[in-house]
Amino acid sequence: MALSKQEREQFLAEPHIGALSVQEHTDRGPLIVPIWYEYEPGGPLTVHTGPEARKAHAIHAAGRFSLLVQRTAPTVRYVSVEGPVTGTSTVDREQTRLLAARYLPAELVADFVDYQHTQLGEHIAIHMQPQRWISSDLGAF
Repeated sequence: MALSKQEREQFLAEPHIGALSVQEHTDRGPLIVPIWYEYEPGGPLTVHTGPEARKAHAIHAAGRFSLLVQRTAPTVRYVSVEGPVTGTSTVDREQTRLLAARYLPAELVADFVDYQHTQLGEHIAIHMQPQRWISSDLGAF
């Protein structure tokens, strides 16, 4: 059963691990990687990555990407979005903290922020405006 616009946007706004997909080469399947993301209903979807990461280069070349999120309990539900990149920006420590706080226990957030900024280096935020949606709730199994 397809989700309503409100249901799919609310589900996407929850902190699921996303599967980012972007066409990297024309002679093989897309690059697909797990990723944390940010989304507020009606707004852009944002992912963070290193500016020299494969996914960053592929997204910039393609100008768009897709993201799939799912859960298996209490029901099998998924939302897939695809759309154009609307911009990029540099990620600061506060933005890293906010994203990490969506996914990590509070006591691990500060260590993650320090790790990213000292060990992984600069990150960028890539913003995508969802244009195409596929969603479903298949019920409980």
